[in-house]
Amino acid sequence: MTRFQIQVPATSANLGPGFDSVGIALTKFVTLDCRPADEWHFAVPEEDQPYIPSGKTNLVYQTALHTAKVHGHDSLPPTHVTMTNDVPIARGLGSSSTAVVGGIELANQLLDLRLSDYDKFKIACEIEGHPDNVGPAIYGGIMVSNYDNGALDYVHFTDGLDDLTWLAVIPNYHLKTEKARGLLPVELPYKEAVNNSGSANVLVAALATKNWELAGRMMKSDRWHQPYRQALIPGFTDVEKATTDAGALGFYISGAGPTMLALFDEWDEAKAARLKQELTDFQVEPLQAHLTGVTVHKQTEAKHC
Repeated sequence: MTRFQIQVPATSANLGPGFDSVGIALTKFVTLDCRPADEWHFAVPEEDQPYIPSGKTNLVYQTALHTAKVHGHDSLPPTHVTMTNDVPIARGLGSSSTAVVGGIELANQLLDLRLSDYDKFKIACEIEGHPDNVGPAIYGGIMVSNYDNGALDYVHFTDGLDDLTWLAVIPNYHLKTEKARGLLPVELPYKEAVNNSGSANVLVAALATKNWELAGRMMKSDRWHQPYRQALIPGFTDVEKATTDAGALGFYISGAGPTMLALFDEWDEAKAARLKQELTDFQVEPLQAHLTGVTVHKQTEAKHC
């Protein structure tokens, strides 16, 4: 077996009104360093050990096994996986999607399944139930996707994203997606649904045509989830004001939260210093779009005589 590393980017979903459909890959990563072993084991960073199992209940393993079975294999060769994690857990940056995409790629490598990106995307959507995080984690850049009764359609683009900074403002507490979803109404008034659909359409068109100012305005126009989820994020209004005063074009809750993202087309160290000074209760981290998605680096194990 060849030793290999799998690197999966963090992702930010929704981008405001693009609920469960629009997402972007960002420059934070989970890395899985995989080598042959006598039994399965995940070496997890100490700070993540309360949340990530070291054995076969690990979501990466469960996803890999599911992928194997879908393709006619009942088991996986024992592997020692060393995890390096720069994606905070349950903060709205796609930590579960990194595990799912990492697990699919792990099975792909161990069993030489030769899956296409679309194959991986389909499996990931079957597991996650929605495409907004797993899509960009696989393809990189921005993905606009629809997953409906097993049918999966998407548009992928990366043009112009190098010009932008996505400022992550990360609280120091976890927020489970289930809790954030539990706040959402079962039904929405027809007029609100129409207006939000229009905002989402304009958001996607603006991103695709590099009209960043318009895209930023649309990020603030959501009516489907952000008005309800703000209540779970202390300091939301203060963060929005601070980033807007610093020149942010857009501001939104990343995924289910609690991380907030601000979009800048002009960024410098002075802005970084100012915001870090103002937002002392948060981790303030400028990120860029990651354009390639999940990657694999292989190296042959040295033979010893």
